[in-house]
Amino acid sequence: MTRLLSTSDHSRDSAALTYVYPVVSRRSGGVSIGINLNINNACNWRCLYCQVPELKRGSAPPADLRLLGEELRGFLEQVLHGDFMARQVPPEARRLNDIALSGNGEPTSAPNFAAVVALIGTIMGEFELIGKIKLVLISNGSLMHRPGVQTGLREMAKLGGEVWFKLDRITPHGIQEINGSRQSPQKVRDHLRSAAELCPTWLQTCVFALDGQPPAPGERAAYLDFIASLAAQRLPLEGVMLYQLARPSLQAEAARLSAVPSQWLEIFAADIRARGLPTKSA
Repeated sequence: MTRLLSTSDHSRDSAALTYVYPVVSRRSGGVSIGINLNINNACNWRCLYCQVPELKRGSAPPADLRLLGEELRGFLEQVLHGDFMARQVPPEARRLNDIALSGNGEPTSAPNFAAVVALIGTIMGEFELIGKIKLVLISNGSLMHRPGVQTGLREMAKLGGEVWFKLDRITPHGIQEINGSRQSPQKVRDHLRSAAELCPTWLQTCVFALDGQPPAPGERAAYLDFIASLAAQRLPLEGVMLYQLARPSLQAEAARLSAVPSQWLEIFAADIRARGLPTKSA
């Protein structure tokens, strides 16, 4: 019996392909075709809530453009002209919403990231999807200074794409504790500006309790101050995408993570809006 996809199962192996995998996405509200460039399970960050098995530090290898192209064309044919939706997608989610560069690590670490974006754009054109679905980059934002990444973002903007830029914490301690990164708040600001000026950009913030406690008052205040400063500087952001944990972490800290109370999240969202940026939840 064919297993229906669900928002709680984002297996990269569901289509038995190397780069391409389908998911029913909470954040996109339909079927998202994922592109996993980090087929070696390597990332330059180590987030406590990461669902990648056997995660290791590192970068994505160069993508095999021929294979990626074959897989994406073949899978789009199944989704748009075959019986994939009827076989594997719940009735309420049977629409193609986006193609998402996401997967098992930081996608912009692939050396040929710009060529990947160009290839996806070509294939979207072949299937007459430009302007009908989004091309989304889900990124920790740490490599936005690279010329090849910026070339890819410019191409994404031409395709009507958008960036979902991770921002879980903004103090040096918080970034290190939650994301396993030593990136400074100023670097986050610089990279965010680069992304937002090249392609429509949402902040994406994962909200959860650690050891039973929501983000500490100091972390919460620093985050809100940062949001206020972005709005005051008129950084061209789309807003903030807030989401809770939907699938279990596969990192050693998994047992320490839990959901925050819904009222806490509602108040947090209202405080973000009061500082000048819209919010949406997923």
